[in-house]
Amino acid sequence: QVQLVESGGGLVQVGGSLRLSCSASGRQFSGWDMAWFRQTPGKEREFVAGIRWTGASTDYSDSVKGRFTISRDNAKQMVYLQMNSLELEDTAVYYCNRRAKPLQWTWGQGTQVTVSS
Repeated sequence: QVQLVESGGGLVQVGGSLRLSCSASGRQFSGWDMAWFRQTPGKEREFVAGIRWTGASTDYSDSVKGRFTISRDNAKQMVYLQMNSLELEDTAVYYCNRRAKPLQWTWGQGTQVTVSS
C-alpha cells in the first residue's frame, strides 16, 4: 500500500502563491498517472490537476487553468502543485492521489490552503 503525505499548505492573501508537495512511499509510483484534488466542507472532492506518469502531459480544471501548474519527480516519488494568483475560491483541503478513481490509494490527510482577502 502507498502512503500519501501532502504538505505546503497555509494561509495566503488573494493573489499570493503556494507550492504544495505530495510524497508517495511504500511502492514505486513512477508508472501511475497522478492528480491533485481539493475538498471544501459539505462538498465532494473535486479534480484540480492531473499529470501523466511520464510527466509529459498535464490537464487542469477550468477553475485553475492558467494559474496552477502540476509537476512530478519520479525519482523522488513526489508530485507538486504550484499555485499562483490564488483566489478566495481556492480555499480547501488539497489531496494528491492516482488520477483514476477505481485505482486510487487510501487518501492522505491533505493540506489546508486558506486564501484571505
